Amino acid sequence: MNLSANNLCLSVDGVDHLENVTATFQPGRLHTVIGRTMAGKTTLLRVLAGLEKADSGSLTREGTDFLNIPVWRRNTAMVYQQFINYPHLNVFHNVAFPLKRAGLPRQEIQRRVRRSLASVGLADFEKRKPSQLSGGQQQRVAIARALARGTGILLLDEPLANLDYKLREQLRDEFKTLFSDQGDTIVIYTTTEPAEAMMLGDVVLVMHEGRILQTGTPQEVYERPATITVASIINDPPMNIFAGRIVGGQVTVAGFQATHVSAHLSDLPDGAYQFGLRATDVSLASTGVEGEVTFVEISGSETFVHVAVGESPFVVQVEGIHDVALGDLVKLRLRPDRLFAFDEKGTLMQTPSYGLASVEGR
Repeated sequence: MNLSANNLCLSVDGVDHLENVTATFQPGRLHTVIGRTMAGKTTLLRVLAGLEKADSGSLTREGTDFLNIPVWRRNTAMVYQQFINYPHLNVFHNVAFPLKRAGLPRQEIQRRVRRSLASVGLADFEKRKPSQLSGGQQQRVAIARALARGTGILLLDEPLANLDYKLREQLRDEFKTLFSDQGDTIVIYTTTEPAEAMMLGDVVLVMHEGRILQTGTPQEVYERPATITVASIINDPPMNIFAGRIVGGQVTVAGFQATHVSAHLSDLPDGAYQFGLRATDVSLASTGVEGEVTFVEISGSETFVHVAVGESPFVVQVEGIHDVALGDLVKLRLRPDRLFAFDEKGTLMQTPSYGLASVEGR
């Protein structure tokens, strides 16, 4: 059965941590909640788990008001960003601990523990202590303990945040298979990483300053971000946002003028807009609008070049390593066919059609 939150509110010392949060979580689907630090993601999980009490709103499942059910009766497991294991117990007994507390028979405990350890790739590590494991293995022990309980709701609060990049990448792939095989369990996973949210989630919830701004499939949220804030959160690097105008069939943005409005913008009336363009849709070119390089990030396979065009900052994502230095003057080519149009309040007006060919401007 679904877990339904309706207008959940929680404030601490006059600061809103949750503001009218409404969402429906379905069994058998992996829900990723993405937001920046302090967006309210952990607070939401703690309210769902019963560790925090909402000031108002409702939380129901199977017609039962979850807010009035104590923590120990909610059939909920939570995995934290900082993995928590008992240092004096080996891996087997770490996973078995809550099952023993629940009074399960010995054979059932052994069956559940070994099944959950096998599912996270730790079948051969039963006798090791946490101190003998890597960080990734310790996090898997914490996840195995949650899985072994067989709970109806599994909450994961940025479980990969404290691991190195390569290990996060590896575990993401494993998690997609692992969590999609949880049957009727509701799985809710929080992250600050757009790639993680898109890769893992069947449903993506974008959260900001205690509010859910948009809910949808990864494709829906990525291709049709409801607001500029959503567009910034679900893109890495954040989407370039800059002011512009449409006048008489022409679009002018940051000193760049296309000869014609691209087809996807042709229905918009003349006027001022805020436009968005992903870093992959801006390129360094021999001709185009001129700007000054303000910062360069080299990741090895890619280079992120930060360029100021007047008062408009741009990030350009290019493959490979490029010999660009601070203060250099460079020219940018923007793709008008990839422009997102938002009104002056930041609400989405129009999105690009990715089937369209590029239109070069001058």
